[in-house]
Amino acid sequence: MNKTLQDNMFQEIRNKEIFKQAQEYSFNYLENIFERNVYPTQESIHDLAIFDEELPVNSTKAKNVIEQLNQYGSPATTATLGGRYFGFVTGSALPIGLAAKNLGTYWDQAPAMNVLSPIGSKLESVVEKWLIELFNFPTNTSAGFVSGTSTANLCGLAAARYRILQKNNWDVNQKGLRNAPEIRIVTSRQAHSTVIKAIGILGLGQENIEWVDVDNQGRIIPESIPEMDENTILILQAGNVNSGAFDDFEIICEKAKKTNTWVHIDGAFGLWAGAVNELKHLTKGVENASSWAVDGHKTLNTPYDCGIILCADKEAMTSALHMSGSYIVESSERDGMFYTPEMSRRARIIELWSTMKYLGKNGIDEMILTMNQRAKQFAEEISQIKGFYIENDIVFNQVIVKCNSDKITEQVLSNIQMLRECWLGGSMWFDKKVMRVSICSWATTKNDITKSVESFKKALELEKTNANV
Repeated sequence: MNKTLQDNMFQEIRNKEIFKQAQEYSFNYLENIFERNVYPTQESIHDLAIFDEELPVNSTKAKNVIEQLNQYGSPATTATLGGRYFGFVTGSALPIGLAAKNLGTYWDQAPAMNVLSPIGSKLESVVEKWLIELFNFPTNTSAGFVSGTSTANLCGLAAARYRILQKNNWDVNQKGLRNAPEIRIVTSRQAHSTVIKAIGILGLGQENIEWVDVDNQGRIIPESIPEMDENTILILQAGNVNSGAFDDFEIICEKAKKTNTWVHIDGAFGLWAGAVNELKHLTKGVENASSWAVDGHKTLNTPYDCGIILCADKEAMTSALHMSGSYIVESSERDGMFYTPEMSRRARIIELWSTMKYLGKNGIDEMILTMNQRAKQFAEEISQIKGFYIENDIVFNQVIVKCNSDKITEQVLSNIQMLRECWLGGSMWFDKKVMRVSICSWATTKNDITKSVESFKKALELEKTNANV
């Protein structure tokens, strides 16, 4: 490395100016995030063209790099940290999580092995125990800390694939899938797209899925599930991505247990209902599944990216995700690489542990129950406005809204997004276009809900005005 460049980098650390600069910009961002427009202005998006440049030949001053990010990057962010972002079931981030992540960034740990990060290994072991207790899962459950439920679903299904084939005297790690015994995949017609994606990646074949009908809330119909066997993977949902509805785990898991069927639960945002006294009836029986996928960065409000795979069959999980090498140093403590697909990954456990430690059981209960209450408030207030209709039972944090026609729904949604007072996306619900309101931010207040409902009203009035022109 060029001696001058290296000296400059050492100097940046010693004088701390760019770190102070970044911290000042970060504080300014946080001070304004709850009041600013939820989505970037067209001007801010247009100004992103400043980043369209050739890679510089020479080094750029560090302070100029940070200045450019702040001046043009900050205004072009979506205010997901605020209280009026209701799109894509995207959680906010608790202050403690942001602070812990910031500290963890400076630590720059990679907890693949205990020897790489003793603190990362310790926190993963502790949080694993906390999650088992919080969800009342089997004591032998193991946890892997991944980027999100997309990867967690992949891990859970990989463990299921390994175990089923191993029971059939087939080592998938050595023999692959060619001529392997058949694995059946059973899931609902409203399974999340990440589940379908994982099935494809794992070579299980999307065309092999045995689809099961759902009821009017998007729950899989237990009576419609075909006869299962020990070569079957049944995939259920803790929280339908549109309605927030939960499958009947108690009845279905009991039936699956009798046939040694592997049950995987996609619980990206909904599994956390099991940690809330008033809502845990929604997940009754979920502990009888074989694997579970859940996000921290949704309902628990850790910073992105923070996903968790939990598996009651530790051997299947570690065998499916196993890696080896002459240079690897295994320890008697936890080596995180055996529970995730990645070896190189950041220590996201730092902010997950910090968030759970900060909140405690009662704080988790209170925060998540409040989201449910805000969803009910939204449904109640929007129902008072003529022209809006609620399409689901409000059991958790999701509200489905439609207007008198697909065309009006689509235009009103576009108007809401244009107004930027709140933000949400659209979806399809039983062949009808709808607006999907996902309330999963600690920062959402009663006033945020009322203000957002007022934006819906403005958007509908705009549609009527434009229709009459």
